[in-house]
Amino acid sequence: MPVMKIKNGWWLAVVCFWAVAAVAGLTEHAFSQDPLSGQALVDALRRGGYIIYFRHAATDWSQDDYVTAVGEWTSCDPNRMRQLSNQGRAVARRIGEAIRRLKIPIGRVLSSEYCRTRQTAQLMDLGPVVPTRVIMNMRVAQMVGGREAVIERAQRELARPPIPGTNTVLVAHGNLMRAASGAYTGEAGAGIFAPSGGKEFQLVKLLEPDQWQQLADQFAQP
Repeated sequence: MPVMKIKNGWWLAVVCFWAVAAVAGLTEHAFSQDPLSGQALVDALRRGGYIIYFRHAATDWSQDDYVTAVGEWTSCDPNRMRQLSNQGRAVARRIGEAIRRLKIPIGRVLSSEYCRTRQTAQLMDLGPVVPTRVIMNMRVAQMVGGREAVIERAQRELARPPIPGTNTVLVAHGNLMRAASGAYTGEAGAGIFAPSGGKEFQLVKLLEPDQWQQLADQFAQP
């Protein structure tokens, strides 16, 4: 029995050693792969080449969506569809102003056909807005080709390289962001993705709405 105790103790020591080594390795890897932030993030966005996916700005949750037929989601009637709140409109304007102050070049601006996404994109004022069913709310997926088709279209857009020297802005829905990429933000939050073509892309950074203003306050160019 004493031999067994020594043997078990030896194995326990080995297991503990490798566990600590593994944790240390993971920690080192996590720090070495730390996503872009601060000046490095701003510089990268100024060079272009990224997809900036915004969830629409804050909405009035006392309202709801009533969609019974294709295209009804375009309505801006608050009795039929959930719309931006006054706070959401103000936040969208502030985000757009911060991006302009940072002199981040924007090429294409796409939004889903929902009123709340179109208006978010328009209030940001980063360029002409193109409403499209390429990025749609998952709740109406069955009306626009089905769940898998909606996810695949969004993934291809996240993987599509922007016009050289610019970034592409997508304004859509949180449920689509999660389904297509696994990332998720609150209203007006953004995911920044590095596209690789096909359906390949990588999440670089998640930003809360107020972080754009913070970046502009620190790194805006005169």
